[in-house]
Amino acid sequence: MAYQAGGQRSEPRPLPESAEAQAYLRDYALFLEAVPFPSLVFDHRWDVVVTNPAFELLFGQVSAHPTAMPGDNFLRFVLFHPDAGTILREHESTWGLPMLAHFAAALERYGHDHGLQAIRRDIAQDPIMEAAYRQGLPHWIRAVGPHALEHDGAVRPLRHPDPRWGDDCRVVGETPKTLQDMGYSRLTLVLREARRPAPAARARRRVRRTAGHLSVVPVAQE
Repeated sequence: MAYQAGGQRSEPRPLPESAEAQAYLRDYALFLEAVPFPSLVFDHRWDVVVTNPAFELLFGQVSAHPTAMPGDNFLRFVLFHPDAGTILREHESTWGLPMLAHFAAALERYGHDHGLQAIRRDIAQDPIMEAAYRQGLPHWIRAVGPHALEHDGAVRPLRHPDPRWGDDCRVVGETPKTLQDMGYSRLTLVLREARRPAPAARARRRVRRTAGHLSVVPVAQE
């Protein structure tokens, strides 16, 4: 469910006006640098306020896009970036539809927000995305139940550029009260180490690789 968005890039994100709040965000950014898993802080539009190096590593190889870079607006990235599915596996069902559901809830709550209205226009410009939003999303919500809309606790498939990480992550929502009072939320993608085959399976693979099979004779499948 990654489509080319025809809209314009989100307007620059306003930072809190008070010096104390700005200082808190700076310190929180330092705190996130020590978190080993990809983590981001965002506002009600999913405009990204803070990310950490693990987030930048996960999404660092995506191609440039005028409106949907993951470090600018994560909702736009999931919905509109053509590379989103290369990282967020099973993209439509496990990432795209939940994000569409959260967008619909945000639009209902902040209906006059210009940033959300711009995303709604971009959805409407693509017939497939519009059909998913109007017809597919309500049907999906009825089928899976409201629990599937929650990010916190969800286990979702993921492809990390570092092979030591496995093929899924757990999404953890943990927003301290100070961030919440500023109108921000935080999500962390808790990575899992790749499962290594058992010693016997590794030995069988080594035997298979060293056996001198002719290229025209297929190796028996176990």
